[in-house]
Amino acid sequence: MSATTSSLHLDAEALYGNLLAAVRRIVTPETTLVGVWSGGAWLAERLHADLGLSTPCGVISSALHRDDFGSRGMATGKDATNLPFEVDGRHILLIDDVVYTGRTTRAVINELFDFGRPASVTLAVLVDRGGRELPFEPALSAARITLPAQERVALVRADDGRFQFQFERV
Repeated sequence: MSATTSSLHLDAEALYGNLLAAVRRIVTPETTLVGVWSGGAWLAERLHADLGLSTPCGVISSALHRDDFGSRGMATGKDATNLPFEVDGRHILLIDDVVYTGRTTRAVINELFDFGRPASVTLAVLVDRGGRELPFEPALSAARITLPAQERVALVRADDGRFQFQFERV
């Protein structure tokens, strides 16, 4: 699907339902969810609750390993990595809201390996917008879209916990 921000409407809650169903099919008792700060962390937290998982859920930040640090600035405490488990030998299901170039995925995998060596890392996203610069593909995506490079889509969470998408021109 190719679109512009003026013509595209994505129902984030419906896509979340699709992602939940897909994750339910692949999650095992050994799976540990790790959400990419911030949208991926929100998704991982909700998936963790909806799936009733007993393993802890983690949050990972890309801030310390980004290759565009100069333009993004320093990391803040709110986007710090929190992995309340041993990473070594874990089967990690990495959750993100949107995958585009693959640069965030590369950065969070580098961050993850700073904490140990997982048995496996699988990427699941709400939206895959194509445009990969690095060879990372999600194993699961609830939607695949195409947007012009100057347009961005991000997940936002309302006060009641419901998800929606925000589109902007950059």
